[in-house]
Amino acid sequence: MTRDDRIRMETMLNSGHSKREIADYLGLHRSTIYREYDRGKYIHTLSDLTEEERYSSDLGQKAHDYAQEGKGRSLKIGNDIELAKYIENKIVNDKFSPEAALADIAKEGRKFKTTISVRTLYRYIDNGIFLKLTNKDLPVKSKKKRHNKKVKVQKRASAGESIENRPEEAKDREIFGHWEMDTVKGKRGVTKSCMLVLTERKTRDEIIIKLKDQTAASVVEALDRLERKWGDMFYKVFRSITVDNGVEFADYEGMEKSVRKAEEKRTFVFYCHPYSSWERGTNENNNRLIRRHIPKGENFDNKTDEEIAYIEEWINNYPRGIFDYKTSTELFEEELQKLALA
Repeated sequence: MTRDDRIRMETMLNSGHSKREIADYLGLHRSTIYREYDRGKYIHTLSDLTEEERYSSDLGQKAHDYAQEGKGRSLKIGNDIELAKYIENKIVNDKFSPEAALADIAKEGRKFKTTISVRTLYRYIDNGIFLKLTNKDLPVKSKKKRHNKKVKVQKRASAGESIENRPEEAKDREIFGHWEMDTVKGKRGVTKSCMLVLTERKTRDEIIIKLKDQTAASVVEALDRLERKWGDMFYKVFRSITVDNGVEFADYEGMEKSVRKAEEKRTFVFYCHPYSSWERGTNENNNRLIRRHIPKGENFDNKTDEEIAYIEEWINNYPRGIFDYKTSTELFEEELQKLALA
């Protein structure tokens, strides 16, 4: 009820109208009128010193205001169900982070009744405000398992060139065409296939290729197909590839040798130091995005090429905070246009 409603209620009661008539006039339920009457009732002393119970709109408003103060600050999103549903869908179904979900709203120019900050959105999620969205849907909020530290020993020496000899232009991410490569594996002892992932260091663009097995020969075959697909552009787009010391990357000569131009190199392969995944940090970050769709330990032998292509497209069209929420696809296309004009 508004203040005006309470004044009308007081006037009608003093004129002899019943609570039912007041409810009908104001368009409210009778229970609302009875509760309001209890909040604003008081004992009035008449001129002949007799007393009677009356209703005061001022007392009713005062009781209402006091109750509202006790509730604390109202939820902005409570007045915008469409915004709540959109955010839930983006995070739960589209697997966006809270930051990316809000950035998508701004980027797409979507208009809602209200706006909220990233900090407020995280607080709403923590407090369980949403119907379907919880902290379990946030990749950074999941509990990390503790692993016992073990002394690791490299099983073999890197046959190829060390990352120490990688050109300076590949280290500062200013030059396009330097990639990191890794494999994403499924359930140990069950999944025979694996995913070969290549991440371009400047734009964070991702290429995902499903391999039939986890051998070095399959990796070389995948790069052969990639070279045939890109043609002469391959040598400009894939200037170097940095890998770890996994057995699937043992054939550095096969990875470097061109399948289109005999006896020529198509790219340069560099090996990280043993157990230094941070030297392929771009790869590692993008692998976390893959895990939003294929959790670690899941058998993905039955994943189709279409499903893998969907994950690749999702990653490349994911708004990146580091790029002011532009996507890798946008940046990658810009670099290709520069090469075309060069």
